[in-house]
Amino acid sequence: MIRQCNDSDFEAIYEIINDAAQAYRGVIPADRWKEPYMPREELREEIKAGVVFWGYEEDGELLGVMGLQHVQDVALIRHAYVRSSRQRQGIGGKLLSHLRVLTTRPILIGTWADATWAIRFYEKHGFRLLPSDETGRVLRKYWSIPERQVETSVVLADPKWFEAHR
Repeated sequence: MIRQCNDSDFEAIYEIINDAAQAYRGVIPADRWKEPYMPREELREEIKAGVVFWGYEEDGELLGVMGLQHVQDVALIRHAYVRSSRQRQGIGGKLLSHLRVLTTRPILIGTWADATWAIRFYEKHGFRLLPSDETGRVLRKYWSIPERQVETSVVLADPKWFEAHR
């Protein structure tokens, strides 16, 4: 079942993000890694900034989460994570499909440039990488992230984005 997360899901969201983010250890630049990957206060700030989390639940347990944030004229997919023990079972794809129908805006997704598995996942679901000369401008316009993260990230967009920016 996919449902919107609520305040009582905070600890489960925190656990899922930090469990699944272990995949980034040793892959993303060392100066961008921290433990925990997303501290509770940072998660609270993301929620305050408008990231609405949706969760995939089975037998009363959240197994995956994905955030949707409307910013200006786009929708951002934020913090998409599935418990490491349940990855590669279609949970992320189901969450992404669900969030895609919740907005009519073009969807953008930012991820680490070296997270090749994440890039492949989004490409498999119809997203395409923005040209590298557009990436920095788009990240600075729609995300509030440090410049070092801008330098080491990519952006993928759905077909609506490309249609609107021909």
